[in-house]
Amino acid sequence: MPGCAGAVPVRELVTAAAVVALLCAAPAAWATVEPIRAFAPGSRILFQGDSITDGNRGRTPDPNHILGHGYVFIIAARHGAAFPAANLDFMNRGVSGNTALDLEARWQQETLDLKPDLLSIMVGVNDDAQGVPLDRFEQAYANLLAQARASNPKLKLVLCAPFVKHTGQAPDSIRRRQEIVARLAKRFGAALVRFQPVFDEALQRAPADYWIWDTVHPTYRGHQLMADEWERVVRRFWK
Repeated sequence: MPGCAGAVPVRELVTAAAVVALLCAAPAAWATVEPIRAFAPGSRILFQGDSITDGNRGRTPDPNHILGHGYVFIIAARHGAAFPAANLDFMNRGVSGNTALDLEARWQQETLDLKPDLLSIMVGVNDDAQGVPLDRFEQAYANLLAQARASNPKLKLVLCAPFVKHTGQAPDSIRRRQEIVARLAKRFGAALVRFQPVFDEALQRAPADYWIWDTVHPTYRGHQLMADEWERVVRRFWK
């Protein structure tokens, strides 16, 4: 290193000095985060859904666990660190095992009463597993969105389509629920996040188990993919 010049050849000394200079000049990771216009200063960003959103979150005010350990945590950590002056308020109300019908039962208290400025929802995979009819799923989901918009006409909506581990082709029932979510996104003017193509394309870099450990629950690596895609879509939707 430069501090031991007498023992280092000139060529290596120059190279080491150049590396040190580059490292010192490189911006901190948070300094390279591109802002999301949908995150206006003072905004409350609420994530709703099932276990993938829940992320084993804590149920107390403990800030170490309140957002869970999934894509919600990654998004909140990245933007909270990059833009502290914006005073963004990230909240997670995902509940493991929930269907759209379960969301209906707790919608008032755990969504509407929280008065979010941006609401992100991911639900559908449990509806499929529990056999909730497609028309009932769409009806319940549409009702949730209508109530949210009535409560806040300026509410920004982000709908995340359900996904499964790549096994050649997603089951027809899941694909039809993905289509329903896409249809609702268009109807309510929401940003649509499609995670299925992201996980399918990730297979070019590593096996399916690397990204999703069972059938639907991502590993920490998969959650990073989700966070990146969520941010990309939301950033592009509200240019």
